[in-house]
Order: sequence, then structure tokens, then C-alpha cells
Amino acid sequence: MSIKIALAGNPNSGKTTLFNSLTGSNQTVGNWPGVTVEKKEGKYKKDKDIIIMDLPGIYSLSPYTLEEVVARNYLINERPDAILNIVDGTNLERNLYLSTQLMELGIPTVIAINMMDVVTKQGDKIDIKQLSAELGLPVVEISALKGTGITDAANCVIEAAKQGKAVLQHSFSGIIEHAIAHIEEAAIHNLPEEQQRWYAVKLFERDEKVLEQLNLSQEVISHIEVDIASVEKELDDDSESIITNERYVFIGQVLSRCYKKQNKSKLSVSDKIDRIVTNRILALPIFAVMMFLVYTISIGTIGDWTVGFMNDTLFGEWIVPNVASGLEAIGCWDWLVSLIADGVVGGVGAVLGFVPQMLILFLLLSILEDCGYMARVAFIMDRIFRKFGLSGKSFIPMLIASGCGVPGIMASRTIEQERDRRMTIITTGFIPCGAKMPIVGLIAAALFGNSPLIATAAYFIGVAAVIVTGIILKKTKNFAGDPAPFVMELPAYHPPVPSNIFRSTWERGWSFIKRAGTVIVAASVIIWVLNSLSFEGGFHYIGEGDEQSILNVIGSAIAIIFKPLGFGNWQAAVATVLGLVAKEEVVGVFGTLSEMLPEGADLMGEVEEGVSQSAVIIGNEFFDGSKLSAFSFMIFNLLCAPCFAAMGAIKREMNNAKWTCFAIGYMTAFAYAISFIVYQLGLLFTGSVNIVGTVIAFALIAALVYLLVRPYKERTHLGKVRTK
Repeated sequence: MSIKIALAGNPNSGKTTLFNSLTGSNQTVGNWPGVTVEKKEGKYKKDKDIIIMDLPGIYSLSPYTLEEVVARNYLINERPDAILNIVDGTNLERNLYLSTQLMELGIPTVIAINMMDVVTKQGDKIDIKQLSAELGLPVVEISALKGTGITDAANCVIEAAKQGKAVLQHSFSGIIEHAIAHIEEAAIHNLPEEQQRWYAVKLFERDEKVLEQLNLSQEVISHIEVDIASVEKELDDDSESIITNERYVFIGQVLSRCYKKQNKSKLSVSDKIDRIVTNRILALPIFAVMMFLVYTISIGTIGDWTVGFMNDTLFGEWIVPNVASGLEAIGCWDWLVSLIADGVVGGVGAVLGFVPQMLILFLLLSILEDCGYMARVAFIMDRIFRKFGLSGKSFIPMLIASGCGVPGIMASRTIEQERDRRMTIITTGFIPCGAKMPIVGLIAAALFGNSPLIATAAYFIGVAAVIVTGIILKKTKNFAGDPAPFVMELPAYHPPVPSNIFRSTWERGWSFIKRAGTVIVAASVIIWVLNSLSFEGGFHYIGEGDEQSILNVIGSAIAIIFKPLGFGNWQAAVATVLGLVAKEEVVGVFGTLSEMLPEGADLMGEVEEGVSQSAVIIGNEFFDGSKLSAFSFMIFNLLCAPCFAAMGAIKREMNNAKWTCFAIGYMTAFAYAISFIVYQLGLLFTGSVNIVGTVIAFALIAALVYLLVRPYKERTHLGKVRTK
């Protein structure tokens, strides 16, 4: 018979690191039934009969976000055999608040005090035995990062599950206990005894979800309301605040007897670093420098060399020619040789050529996340976003979207207010995801000598689009109002853990590779077929002839839409449209078409050392060597509607066809307007001025400025609630 253990704890308490250590590779990821909230479930690597559930990080069992609702519902409805409560030892008071609530569930619970190595380093002392005695449940010390104490914690919670004994529960002050006893007797005496305490406390707090679940009669509700109102009158506070205060009083009493903090006035290393990193003046410049370094390494130096090797040497000189030679040697038809070598291998190779570059980018971002810096960036961005009507919580989905837009969009569910959640879903698509980075890498290599400034500019163009959109939408009736408060525990800085970094990097990279091996293969075949067949003079195969292909005809009809943006050729138009299937396919289309170019495609000048020759050919053949056209193309494809998978995520999270259409339509219109402005005004500096285009560009700028500065009746004072 299997044993179910739930891991519960605050965000950033080390819960996921512990889960990975306990389960290893024996884990599955999916969604909770009927809810688009990710769940992780795994088997204990030392005993496959032990099932471990990693619950979403929560601060309390009074839920406000969808993730908190999911975690609470699992605990009170599924009732696991035991709970392993992970507590951040560097912030005991805040973390034990959740512990006091878990203790009331009537489920065997073990507390694992994490980050004990940091506690010891700071000179603080936690008397584990005394803390266990005070709380009335087992307490073990661990360091999830260093892997110490993990086996002891697992053995302890497994033993607690087998014994099945509920933990002792702390008491509130007399008048509150009197009211809770009345509530138990009047409303929930028919529930199992071990569950009555938790439900009684929640009824005292007037928890709406519990009232709805229990479906009490109006007579019973009126009866218990008398007891609640009596306590509120005597203590001069509302019932929920009364319980919150009582919990912290209890925690304070416990810690006074088992926790000694040394050097209270002395700043920790993390605090000293934060004085610089989160400084109001220095924070943004430091963040900009950090992102520039990330893109310099991943796009401009090491990543640059890997793309050149993968595209020019591995695929360009070795794989594609050898595949073609091998197929010709066994007598394959010319069209089949071209389909496999140019269509499939060439198209997929163009995308896979960017895999090392993406892995380097993901590796660097994972390091920044794991050491604790990216948590500070969310805190920094809250300070900025709040001025424009967004919460720092909106940055969390955007951070996740740097890997893939789909989980980034899904992460918006942690935002309580629907209007803020909708705005976050719309704006998250502006952040360059892993699938968009090959587009950036291609443009940077094709015409900008792999300058890291292009990649850095792409990231901050996305951030600027988020801010501009926030200002514009907040001045409309549907989005007006104060942004949601942002509460977040900032973890102490620590050396990155190699296993965490490589796991995160591989998960992001593998997602990229899988799409190249599925969607991109199919799209590359379609591109080859349409570009190799013609209707002129009858339906037939044209190979590398001069006849107009089906793809050419289709692309030319579409291209007129993009001509005002500077990339009005059929190849760029086809790449942009197929980018809606998968953003990687933008590069895949160029890769397939470049492989099918006639012999002698011109490099148009000397290629800079380390720059991919195939990328330069693409830049010259499909953008006529125009940096302005290529830059406009990049901007549009970064900001326009995302891929089909992300559109599906938008539809699920919006749960409304009208809002889904608005989100996709807004992103596309915004991308078109910005790309139009950039290209048409850029022509002023090239001597090829388009009078009509310039006038329209200035009109669009005037419209944007008006939308940004216009007054609006719905405006409310933007709150400044922010917690470090």
C-alpha cells in the first residue's frame, strides 16, 4: 500500500529543491484535474511505494490565488498520509505562520527547518529539540542545497505517516477558544474529530469557501455569528485579524524560548549586497549590465562560435552535403534528395544550429535565478511596474516566459485580481522567449556582426512594450484600478547548485529540441513542397528552376501587408506567417529556402570572423543587406501574436473568446505600429524618405503619446504596498 506525502511551504523555502532530491528522475509533471495549475508528483527514490506531492508555494491556508486554492483543496479534500512542512530557517517567524495552520488539519506533520547552514553561518541558534517540544511535532534540520539531513527528514515523515497520529494543536486565548468550541458544537460536530478544529477556525474567520462547502443553514450561521461578533466587540478587531494576531503571538512565545539571533544590528552578506543591487538609483543600470553580459556571452561570443560551427560546418559542410551524396549514391530521385537534404535536414538544422546558443542563454539565466538575483529583479520591477499600473507579480510570468511563453502565461494565475491577470497575459507575450531568440540570433549574425547590443535591445524592447501597454490599458475602464500588492520573501544569496542549474537548463532546452523534431520537421516539409512545385504550365516539380513556385505566389500575395514595415518580399512574409505555428519556424523557413538557393549565393563582402556564413547569406538574399529592414522584421516577430501553443494557453487562462481575440489582436496591432514607426522613421536617416509613410508614422507616434498621457476618469491612487 502506497503512502502519500505532501510537501508544503512558503515560496522560496527550498521546497522544489528538496522534492528534486527526494524523487530524482521519478517524477511526473501535469495539471491538477480541471485546473491549469501545474502539479509535480514523484516516487521516493529509496522506496517506490512512497508518493510525494510537491504543492504550490503558499503563505497561508487562507487562499487568494488559484495556486493557493489548489494547495488548500488538496490538503483538506485529498488528505495525504503526512505533511512535510519546509520552513526557511532564516525567516522562522514568517514561515511558521503556515505551520500553525497545517497543525490544525489533523494530518501527521513534520517540520523540516531548511537552510540551517546559512543560519549557523549567521551565528544564529535554533534549539531544534525545544522547538519540537513547543510545537508538539517532530522537527528536523536540513540543507536542501547541500543535501544534508534529507534522508532523516524523509524517514521521519514516513514514520509519522505510518503511525497516523495527528499533531497537538496550539490554543488561542480563552474568549476565542470559547467561541470556537461553540462553533464546533453547533456547526461541524458531524465531521471527523481530527478535522473539526480547522473547520471551526475557518468558520470563525468567516472563510467564504468553507461556508460554501459546508452549506450551513441560515439558522446555524446566525447562531455562530453571535459568538464571532461577541469576540470582535470585546477585542475591537475583525475575526480574521484576531486569528492572525493570535498566531503571531503564539509564534513569538515559541521563538523566545528556542531561537537566539546573534548580531541583530549587523547586516548579513545578502543585506549588504542588496544595498547595492536593489538601490533605487543603481538597480536598473545593474540589471541592464547583467542582461548585456548574459547576451554578450550567449549571443556574441561563445554562442556566436557555436552557431557558426553548427550552421556552417556541422550542417553546411558535413551533414547536408553528405546526406545528399548518400541519397544520390543509392539512386534516389532528385526531388527526394532535395526534400530530405534541403527541406528536412536543412530546415531543422537551421533551427538546431541555435540549440547550443539557447542552452548557454538558459544556463546563464538559471544561474541568476538559482543564486537569488532574479528574485531581486522582481522586487526591483515592482517598484517600476507599480507606477504604470502593474504589479511586481507580473514580472514573475515574464521571467518564466524567457524560457517559454506557455508556462509564462500560465503563471499569471498567481495574480489575484482578474484585470491584472488579463493584462499580464497580454504583456507576457512581448518578452523574448527561447523560441524567439533564434530570430534575434539570426538577425544579429546576418547583418549586425553578432552584436550583443541587438539581443539586449530585443529584451528591453519587450520590457518597454510591457510598460507602454500597462500605461495604455490602465487608462481604460476594464483595466483601471490599483495593482495587486506584491508580497515576496527574498531568499539569501547562495552559490548556485549545479544539479538545479543543469536540470532547469535541460528542461528548457529539451522543450526547444522537441519542437524542432516535431513541428519544425512538418513545417519544413510543407515549405519544401510548396517551394518546389509550380502551377505554371501545369502542376509540376521545378527544383531549382526560375519558375514561380506555389510558395512564391502565396508569399507574394501576403507580402504586400508587410511592405510598409520594410520586409515586403515573399520569403520574409512566409517566415512571419509560419512563425505563428512555432516561432522557431521563422528561422526554419529561412534555413530551408537558403538551402534551396541556386549555387553561388553572394556573401556580398567579407564575412566577419566567427559570424555564420549561412546567416549572412540569408541577410543578403532575403533582406537585401538592409539592417533597417532586418531590425524591423525582428521587432515585429518579437512583439506580434505568439505561436499557436501560446495562443492556446491565452485562451485557457482568459477563458473568454472575446478577451482571447483582444489579446492576440492587440499584440499584432501593437507590433505592426511599432515596426512601422521604426522602419519609416529609419528611412529618414538613409535618404530614402517615404513622405506618406513618414506622415503616418508621426501620426502613430502622436496617437501613442495621447494614449500614454491622456487623463481618465477611472484613475485611482496606485498603492505602494511592497514587501522585501
